[in-house]
Amino acid sequence: MTKKQIALKAVEALKNEYPDAICSLTYDDPLQLLIATRLAAQCTDARVNMVTPALFERFKTAEDFANATYDEVGEYIKTCGLYKTKSKDLVEIGKMLVNDYDSVVPDSLDELIKLPGIGRKTANLVMGDIFKKPAVVVDTHCIRITRRLGLHTEKDAKKIEFILRDLLPQTESNDFCHRIVLHGRAVCTARKAMCDKCCMADFCRKKP
Repeated sequence: MTKKQIALKAVEALKNEYPDAICSLTYDDPLQLLIATRLAAQCTDARVNMVTPALFERFKTAEDFANATYDEVGEYIKTCGLYKTKSKDLVEIGKMLVNDYDSVVPDSLDELIKLPGIGRKTANLVMGDIFKKPAVVVDTHCIRITRRLGLHTEKDAKKIEFILRDLLPQTESNDFCHRIVLHGRAVCTARKAMCDKCCMADFCRKKP
């Protein structure tokens, strides 16, 4: 079976197993998803979702973040980890959006990754969920499971992103990445691959 065939089987298996392919971060607009995803670095989505209601009640627009101090933003996100670095990034993101993008979150990956603290993973998530463009969000679950499936032998997220772009249908890639996160949390975990419970066991190249 080719890697392309495995990828297509994985798309269908995960679609059947997890029909609702949704982002686990809570947001109402592009700015909120951008901010929430930045906060999620080295922090659980559940913790981010506990922090963001108060944060977004206080800072509703890019201008609000741009006009804030690092310390003020930091008070809202202390439990997210690395909060000093993240609070600086949020303020600087606000300033850059105001000054360079008319306070609008850009819709291209090349522009998104210019924003402070925003890497390809966050940019792809925004591209896919907000702007409905083909996107491949390569997080730790995606790296681990796609390697176990035999789709690559890489560790570098950017290399994996481009490999998966070639293997996955563009219309399915974003949802595939959401579903693989759900699968990575429930079945194919970092600690143990529960192959007896896996919807992809028949074609996965990892042996139980």
